[in-house]
Amino acid sequence: MSSLVTVADIRSAAARIRHSVHRTPLLGPFGDLWLKPEHRQRTGSFKVRGALNAVARLTTGHVLAQSSGNHGRAVAFAAARHGLRATVVLPATAPALKVDAVRALGAHVVIVPPALRERATAELAARTGATVVGSADFDVIAGHGTVGAEIVADLPDVRTVLVPVCNGGLLAGVAVAVKAVSPGTRVVGVEPALAGDAAESLRLRKLVRWPVERTYRTIADGLRAPVLGELAWRHIRVLVDDIVTVDEDGIVAAQEYLSDRFGVRAEPSGAVATAAHLTGRWRGTTVAIVSGGNVAAPVAEGERVSVEHG
Repeated sequence: MSSLVTVADIRSAAARIRHSVHRTPLLGPFGDLWLKPEHRQRTGSFKVRGALNAVARLTTGHVLAQSSGNHGRAVAFAAARHGLRATVVLPATAPALKVDAVRALGAHVVIVPPALRERATAELAARTGATVVGSADFDVIAGHGTVGAEIVADLPDVRTVLVPVCNGGLLAGVAVAVKAVSPGTRVVGVEPALAGDAAESLRLRKLVRWPVERTYRTIADGLRAPVLGELAWRHIRVLVDDIVTVDEDGIVAAQEYLSDRFGVRAEPSGAVATAAHLTGRWRGTTVAIVSGGNVAAPVAEGERVSVEHG
């Protein structure tokens, strides 16, 4: 599907998934900050919204996804809910917590080196005939847009919405929903500086791909995608006001801030929007999306170095 997602598509998605997801309430205010706690969502992240919307519209008996963990878990959940088979391709660096969660939902898991995820998925699709559910496909973006629709419904005077960026599906969907209702609200993507392909893409006004050797340096394992999805990019370049980056220390500090002050247990990827807020760049009512709470065991220092340097 080549057309852009509309607010009507997001409303349809909301109706389709309403009995299968939590409508997460805004938490706050904490000064000017509100939190959208998608770490409390089914499967521990917002990803289930898009996966459920996409899988509900399929007729095939076999779905396939490639993921760093949360999207795969969401697709496995959605497939199980609709009685479909699921295969999930995960990188060898995926936290055991996320791998085990995908398997627990009955999905077949294929582990490959990070740089081979896309190729392995394409080969599996060609061999098995499975339908690939991409993390920034049309129906996935529409499902993710329900996050933005809920934010502006609950907080009509929001000035800025801070959104974590991986393949861009969440950012694209939120931007469609928010701008349709409140065009003056700023929608800002946030990603780790060590995986800053989206920020560079927006700055150069063209899609930029980073090698996995660069993006896999960040502790935010859910935000290591080397490039934005093409459909997501078509939305982002016209609707998103800015994409900013945060450093690794800022991500850790945001995790601690969320935990110590509010009892919110966010994974690094889920804390990046809050990390951006803590830089003090925005004034007025701000919502930071806590996109996931599937927290893995801390990585040992020696293991972290080996990942960061390939």
